[in-house]
Amino acid sequence: MPQDVFSPLLILLLFLSVFGASHACLQDPTSAYRFTGAVCRLTYPAALVLNEKTTKVIEAAFQHARYPSMKGEKSLRFIGRVMYGLDNLEIHNLSIGRSAFQLRPGEGIALEISNVSAVFRGNIQYGYGSWLVSVAQSTDFEIESQIDLGINPRLYCGEGKIAADTSDCYLNFHKLRLHLQGDKEPNWLKKLFTDFITFTVKLVIKGQICKEINKVANILADFIQDTAEQFLSNGDISVDIGVTATPVITANYIESYHKGLTNYNNASAVINDSVFHPKQLTENMMLYFWVSDQVFNPMLTAAHQDGRFQLYISGAELTELFKTNLSSAMPEFIRKCLLESGSPELRVWSSSVPYLNTSTLGTTVWGKASGQLHCGSQGTPTLSFQTDVAMDVTVSYADKKLFLHGNPSEIFVLQAELPLQHQPLLDEAQLEFIREAVEKIGIPKVLSVLEIELTRLLDKQGTNLFDIINPEVLPWDGFVVIQMDFGFPHHLLVEFLRKTLQ
Repeated sequence: MPQDVFSPLLILLLFLSVFGASHACLQDPTSAYRFTGAVCRLTYPAALVLNEKTTKVIEAAFQHARYPSMKGEKSLRFIGRVMYGLDNLEIHNLSIGRSAFQLRPGEGIALEISNVSAVFRGNIQYGYGSWLVSVAQSTDFEIESQIDLGINPRLYCGEGKIAADTSDCYLNFHKLRLHLQGDKEPNWLKKLFTDFITFTVKLVIKGQICKEINKVANILADFIQDTAEQFLSNGDISVDIGVTATPVITANYIESYHKGLTNYNNASAVINDSVFHPKQLTENMMLYFWVSDQVFNPMLTAAHQDGRFQLYISGAELTELFKTNLSSAMPEFIRKCLLESGSPELRVWSSSVPYLNTSTLGTTVWGKASGQLHCGSQGTPTLSFQTDVAMDVTVSYADKKLFLHGNPSEIFVLQAELPLQHQPLLDEAQLEFIREAVEKIGIPKVLSVLEIELTRLLDKQGTNLFDIINPEVLPWDGFVVIQMDFGFPHHLLVEFLRKTLQ
């Protein structure tokens, strides 16, 4: 089985974010439902978990901010004309207290970060003078600060994606004191001067911090989008994770709507009659994915066209598989091939595009599988056959492994022949053996290989780094709902901060 195998499970981690690329975004979510292939609902408990890491992102914003040099002058009573210039402003000893947030229905997210403590250090050139005194010098300075930060992010569609607008940003300064060269007790003249400079610095710090937070928020949006796109891209197959509408925010959840369109060989799938409705999701767990069959089927089509569904089994492994007890007698030519040829090989592949349909009873997959049994090094197969298979499939994920459970409902041998003898295989007993072998040997083997390869692929994409708790896959008419609790993917935060602070 090739390593690049696709499965519906590959879309799971995509929707851990409410961000995604989009070429068109409808303002009315209800109008966008019919173009929506996948939906993510992040409930309030999940947002609480994410908020625990918010301070790390805020720290990145403070530390990554670049403060411009400041120059100016002003006339002050008793002092006269004051000229100043501040350079090389840097932040030190940063610490952040607690953060709190709430979801504001129809508006956005209210976020408050309290007790941000930091020391700003740099160099100041200043001069002031009057007929009484004249001073001009350059010295190092530091600013002690204690700040409460408030942000009210708004999600909107812009420039082909959902972006975060954090312009509603404010800083409350409980402390902001400027000390020249460690002078903790300045005289009244210096204090008058430093109070004036401090006021100016306060405006600059507020502007730069809020500007940097907006920048970091959109870097985060792009980072998550890029991560999701990379997760769903494999070879020539990719998935358009664009959004169809602006996310909806209620007091209990944030919900985002995604296209979920498979792209392959410059062709893209189309969805314009989706059956999504918000009532199909609940609020009992932390994270919900609603995924339409219209997402799964184009993925299966692309994987089939790309030659992903192929399986080769040979030698001792093949011989061991056919030791499975079957009620049908093994044909003599198969027995000789397995036991006497020395190098038997079975080649199996999908010979038509698989198709699936989900209902409340489960997901049924239809497909045609062709096979060839080769004995020895000869190019012509000893046996060629084609089967029509219908199978009920369930998917689960536990202990960081993917599990596929299949129950064949229909298996027909459409044709079978012996190419070396130039004759069709007409013996009913031999046809029944092939049918039973497909059911009891072939299907379990294919599912076991898919489990291993898909788990390997999911691990490669980082799924095993997530703490996924009690995941459930619930089938409905034309879609599935995947619900779970989760622990915060710390590795994503580390990677984001590493890239942000480069």
